[in-house]
Amino acid sequence: MIVASNNDNKVKEIKDIFKDLNFNIVSLKDEGIFIDVVEDGKTIHENSYKKARVIYDYLLSIHYKDFCVLSDDSGLIIDSLGGAPGIMSARFSGDGATDDENNNKVLKLMEKIDDNHRTSKFLTVLTIILETGEEKQFEGELNGFILREKRGDNGFGYDSIFYVNKFSKTLGEITKECKNSISHRYIALNKLREYLSK
Repeated sequence: MIVASNNDNKVKEIKDIFKDLNFNIVSLKDEGIFIDVVEDGKTIHENSYKKARVIYDYLLSIHYKDFCVLSDDSGLIIDSLGGAPGIMSARFSGDGATDDENNNKVLKLMEKIDDNHRTSKFLTVLTIILETGEEKQFEGELNGFILREKRGDNGFGYDSIFYVNKFSKTLGEITKECKNSISHRYIALNKLREYLSK
């Protein structure tokens, strides 16, 4: 299973969640694939699909065997910001933005928004393309709300400002195991696991 990503955190999370399945899970870098897919879709679904399709077509062109391609696109959707950062989540503060810069921009934009209007969700869309060419997409959502300051050093991305009622903590304050048991990616990966097991 080639994960169409070079985000080490993402690949590690997928490996953790799929550890009981009989797949050799590798990143693009692991396979010596250096293709930077331009994420120019208008939705998270489109970007997820494009990443998988570009890598799949490349693997076919080099006669790669016994594989499937898994891509993931995720975004933070904040209601009071009209759905932003959405597809721009990774580069909300510009290309090459750090997690801190992105978090700080969200906090700044939401300074004057009261506590009742800080609802948000993480959305993950997985696309898998099997060697046969069969394509499927799976979604996972996690609802929460945006705090007024960062809390916790675990996780990555917007985890330190995303508060989850179930734990009364941010994703940045809970363990990796706790996060993996509720995360948007976990929900989507579980749907994928069911599909693959059939």
